[in-house]
Amino acid sequence: MQQSSSLHGSYAYTDMLKGLYYGPGSLKTALPKLLDTLGTKRAFIVTGKTLKNKTDIVRQVENVLKERDAFGATFYEIGEHSPISDIKKGVQALRDSGADVVVSVGGGSPIDAAKAIIHTFQKESGGDFYRHIAIPTTLSAAEYTASAGYTNEDGQKVGVVAHVLAPSGIILDAELTLPTPERLWLSTGIRALDHAVENLYRPLIPPPIKILCYAAIADLFKYLPESKANPQDVVARQKLQLAAWMSLWPIKLEHLGALGLSHALGHGLGATYGIGHGITSCLTLAPVVMLKSEIASQEDKEWTARTLFYLGQPSTGSVEGDMRKLAAEIDGLVTRLGLKSNLMEYKVPTSDLPKIAGHALGRTDGPDFPKVVKLLEGLYPDA
Repeated sequence: MQQSSSLHGSYAYTDMLKGLYYGPGSLKTALPKLLDTLGTKRAFIVTGKTLKNKTDIVRQVENVLKERDAFGATFYEIGEHSPISDIKKGVQALRDSGADVVVSVGGGSPIDAAKAIIHTFQKESGGDFYRHIAIPTTLSAAEYTASAGYTNEDGQKVGVVAHVLAPSGIILDAELTLPTPERLWLSTGIRALDHAVENLYRPLIPPPIKILCYAAIADLFKYLPESKANPQDVVARQKLQLAAWMSLWPIKLEHLGALGLSHALGHGLGATYGIGHGITSCLTLAPVVMLKSEIASQEDKEWTARTLFYLGQPSTGSVEGDMRKLAAEIDGLVTRLGLKSNLMEYKVPTSDLPKIAGHALGRTDGPDFPKVVKLLEGLYPDA
C-alpha cells in the first residue's frame, strides 16, 4: 500500500540543502541516498554522550554507514550549549578520522557543534567546508540554519554564521526520537513554537514563510499534547518534526541574527545559567508576545494576531487583544505540557536582569529597556 505523502517524502533546496527525507524508518534508505547525492564516502559522526551511551540511536546510524563501508569515527564529547573546549576536541577528532562528510545526531547542541567544528576546521586548514548531514532527535530545528551557537571560555554564548554551514542533508525519522526524554522533547517543541511565532514579527520574512509558520503553530498546539499523552505515537512525533521544519524554513536570512526578543533573551539565559533552550522559550515566549502587543509595529501586530484564526479561536475585536489572548494560549500550552518554571529555579540573580535585558536589546538607553527588565522580573514565582 502506498504511504501517505503527509508522513513520508523528500524535499530539496537548490542551494545548500540537497535533500531532506522524512518519515518513520527513513534513516536506512535516506542516509545512503544522501551520501550518494553529496558524493561522500566516509562519515564522521558528532553526537552527545547520552545518545551514544544510553540509547541505540547512534549505533543504528553507525550500522547504516558500516553496511556501505562509510563509517569513519564517532565523536560524542559534546555537552549542552556546545562548550568551545568540546569543539576543539572535535576538530582534532575530525582531522584524525579521514572523513569527508560530517553527520550530526541529536538535538541542537550536537548539530550546532557539528557546524562549529566544520567552521573551525576550515578556518585552521583552508580548503572547502565539509558537507553536513543532520539527523535531529529533538524539535529544536537547529538543522535549518546556517549559524552555530557555542559557549566560549567565559561561559558566554557566541556564534558563527556562514551560508555554507547550513546542512546539505536532513533526515527526519520519528522513530529515532522515541528515546528522547519527555521534558527535552516537549520543551524543544515550545522552542519550535518560539521560532514560528517570532517569525511573524521578524523583519524581512516573506509572506509565504509566515503562512508556513501559522501551520506550524497549529500543529504544535495539536500534536504536542497528543505526544505527551502517548509518547509512543510515532505519527504525532513525525507531525511534530514536520511542524518544526515549517517553523524555521531554510532561507537565506542568517544575517538577521536572533529571530526576536524571546530568542535573544534565551541566548542570554541559556548558557550562562545552564537553562536548556527549550526551557528558555517556555519562560520567555508568552511574556514577549504580551509585550509585543504593546510595542510592536501595527503590521507585526496584525501578522501575529492572525494566529488565533489558525488555532480556531475567535478574535477579541482588536489586534492588541488578540495578541494578549495568544500569549495566554501559549502560557496555557506550556502549563498543560508540565513545562512551567521560573528564574528562581535556575538561580538567576535579580541583579543580573538589567545585564540580560541589555544584551538582548543591544542597548540600555532605549524606551523598551525598562519594559524588558520588568518582563524578566515577572519570571519569578512571587511576581
